Amino acid sequence: MAETGNILHNIKKGVFIQMSLYIEVDHDRHIDLFVQDIGEGQPIVFLHGWPLNHQMFEYQMNTLPRKGYRFIGIDLRGFGKSDKPAFGYDYDTLAHDVKTVVEYLQLENFYLTGFSMGGPIAVRYATKFANKELAQLILAGPAAPSFTQREGYSHGMKKEEVDGLIQAIQNDRPAALKDFGEGFYHSDISESFGEWFHSLGLEASAHATIACAESLRDEDLREEVSQIEVPTLLLHGKHDEICDYAFSEILNEKIPNSTLIPFENSGHGMVYDEKEKFNQTLLDLLK
Repeated sequence: MAETGNILHNIKKGVFIQMSLYIEVDHDRHIDLFVQDIGEGQPIVFLHGWPLNHQMFEYQMNTLPRKGYRFIGIDLRGFGKSDKPAFGYDYDTLAHDVKTVVEYLQLENFYLTGFSMGGPIAVRYATKFANKELAQLILAGPAAPSFTQREGYSHGMKKEEVDGLIQAIQNDRPAALKDFGEGFYHSDISESFGEWFHSLGLEASAHATIACAESLRDEDLREEVSQIEVPTLLLHGKHDEICDYAFSEILNEKIPNSTLIPFENSGHGMVYDEKEKFNQTLLDLLK
């Protein structure tokens, strides 16, 4: 296991610890994930969306530690500051990576938040790899139970549309990701914010971006979600143009102990569109 960084930050209510960690998730191939671990108290783990990284949760990272909670943001393999191997972008491997991080950090009674693509990865972790320490699942604008349309399931993108997105990435990744990101937020964002947001996607490797798009296209969790055994909170923007609001309505029907909270003024990016409501919802749940 590799670790770097150990910085103390003083705030009005005391001291909280920020640690930048590299955690090895594949010993044979020496694959490390970057993990941002800030604060003390009950931990809440964040899994980012495609093709971003943990920095998309900046406005949660700023708030939760100051309220006495521990923010843990994972850069999935291939994204952000994590290693970028040529393989391992199926949901099973990505969820197993999360398992390794959770066990290394020895997390107890933790909450797991999966945003967009992080949603189905969180679901796979909950159904296949979780231990008794997983207390709560939070799915925010999840790309689940299926991101693409299938027989008997008319929601989401057509597989051919995802193929077109992949081809656009292969031809001009910066332009393709910029076009994709234009439908992310419902609120007006500044030009500077848009440039920052676009830069997060460009930190990912091209091959991970494509491989995860293929996983989003091909994987189907419709039968799996009913196996979730922990309480699940669903948060979804009513104006979401990337992951249909109907996704969370279906999940609410299929997940035994689930609650759906709509975000009336949000698109896909509710973590910024309605960041105050999003943060307060998390804080209310953690209390």
